[in-house]
Amino acid sequence: MHGILDTGYVSATVVQNNTSPSSGYAAEHAYLVIREQILAGDLEAGRWLREGDLAELTGVSRTPVREALRRLTSEGLLSHEHNRGVQVQSWSSKDLDDIFSLRSVLEPLGAAQAAQRGQANLEYLTGITDDMERQVAQQYPDLARITELNNLFHKAILDASGNELLCSVVGSIIQTPLVRRTFSYYQAESLQRSVLQHRDVISALGARDMTWAEATMRAHVHAGWEEVRRKQQNTVSGD
Repeated sequence: MHGILDTGYVSATVVQNNTSPSSGYAAEHAYLVIREQILAGDLEAGRWLREGDLAELTGVSRTPVREALRRLTSEGLLSHEHNRGVQVQSWSSKDLDDIFSLRSVLEPLGAAQAAQRGQANLEYLTGITDDMERQVAQQYPDLARITELNNLFHKAILDASGNELLCSVVGSIIQTPLVRRTFSYYQAESLQRSVLQHRDVISALGARDMTWAEATMRAHVHAGWEEVRRKQQNTVSGD
């Protein structure tokens, strides 16, 4: 198994954060750096992690690294195996179906509640969508930026629902590596369709139509689900 640093690559997140944090914040620092590496796919599913490599990666000692690993394990991003250590959690096709089936229920509910309350910031949502459309129009779209904008869009709608428990539950789901990297599976026309679906959701929220908002959000989530499924099937078949 290759070590974490043997590729010679350190992401921008690590470079920006490798500033010898004080002991009071060392565990939090290690947690944030390792978590972002997992979510970005730099620490890929199935990789066994070594405390020494992680200490070097994060610029802290092994003790705060251990604390960070315990926290990430409790969140489901890592798995612990007795006498073997800690491994980046692998995600199966069933996991993918389970995650998107939850999203297809919870996010439409959030959109409906946001429409009912009428407190969604439509100007903010439109600005995010406009920025996303500009990214999609590029010859080589910045998928990391598109993902960030998409997450902001969905979070804003959930926040507008006023349902704090729903925000917490969905927030934990969409931060899994599978969902964070959804757009890496998209073709150009799929990205364009996603932008149009965002505009449909905004229109439904503006009309304060709960049924419309719920239906458009459900269609949007299902479209993403099918895109990932299609990519997985093509990968398995060798297309």
